[in-house]
Amino acid sequence: MDNSLIESLKRQAAERAASLVRSGMKLGLGTGSTAAHFVDCIGEKARDGLDVICVPTSERTRIQAEGWNLRLSTLDETPELDLTVDGADEFDAKLRLVKGGGGALLREKIVAAASKRMVVITDASKEVAILGRFKLPIEVDLFGLRATRIHIENAARACGCSGPIVQRKAAGEKPYLTDGGHAIFDCDFGIIPDADALAVALNAIPGVVEHGLFIGMASAVIVADKAGIRVVGKLEG
Repeated sequence: MDNSLIESLKRQAAERAASLVRSGMKLGLGTGSTAAHFVDCIGEKARDGLDVICVPTSERTRIQAEGWNLRLSTLDETPELDLTVDGADEFDAKLRLVKGGGGALLREKIVAAASKRMVVITDASKEVAILGRFKLPIEVDLFGLRATRIHIENAARACGCSGPIVQRKAAGEKPYLTDGGHAIFDCDFGIIPDADALAVALNAIPGVVEHGLFIGMASAVIVADKAGIRVVGKLEG
């Protein structure tokens, strides 16, 4: 599938999600190439009169939203949101997600947890039978990186996962740092046989700030493919 078609499908999914938005709503704006289409859709609607308050999940998204003159807030100022729309690196039939390819998983999860609903927008390439095709990002504190990595390896092994765990690099081979100043390990597990158990195990590791398994958070996934738009889960309610 060529890139122009993929971007067109992402835009279609974003437009469907944007149709859920009404004036007066408080929105969480996700991060990544698909979420960027949603920000553009909301920006266009705001230009035509839509009045919403938006909480971005990253500095990148904040800059994009400012370019549309969207009204921005923070979770300290607006701690309860009506809807968050974000992308995903992959999802399964139970609406479990892997996120964090763009490096914003901590803020994305905090914003999603503050929302009444989280709707995910994707193209069909992100749908998997078993999570793990995409490398699982794990955000970690800079203190004790080696020890934390060993704990992650042990926890993963106990959950039936194994594979390279590599610290993410930025341009020039410098360590990648999130907006919060943390490192990210990308874990190439291949498949994750029990995502729920792995999430619990990772949560118990002190050096892990957050992981890219979003479980029980999405209410629906809007999927765009060549056949059109389909919805997994429930968009309303």
